[in-house]
Amino acid sequence: MSIWAVIRTGGKQYKVEEGKTVVVEKLEGEKDAKITFDNVLLIGGDKVAVGNPLVNSAKVTGKITETFKDKKVLVVKFKSKSRYMRTNGHRQTKTKVLIEKITN
Repeated sequence: MSIWAVIRTGGKQYKVEEGKTVVVEKLEGEKDAKITFDNVLLIGGDKVAVGNPLVNSAKVTGKITETFKDKKVLVVKFKSKSRYMRTNGHRQTKTKVLIEKITN
């Protein structure tokens, strides 16, 4: 059975597994830079470790593979009967991280 974990980064929670790639909010660092996630909420697999709120001394290490912009999201403001309409676009910057090791 493979080991997996739930981490918190960028205000969101992600389920990650060793050897898999996860797309998260933008992280500081260059391509191929090592990164460590200390906010581990849960570790699953053969033994389950649940944090309160974090699992003590648990770390998830990974490598940044790519930083890119996500697809464009259109934001529209509209007020009826007053001829008011505004359109705005936004592209969020994201980072792909290859999860290398989960330690408990």
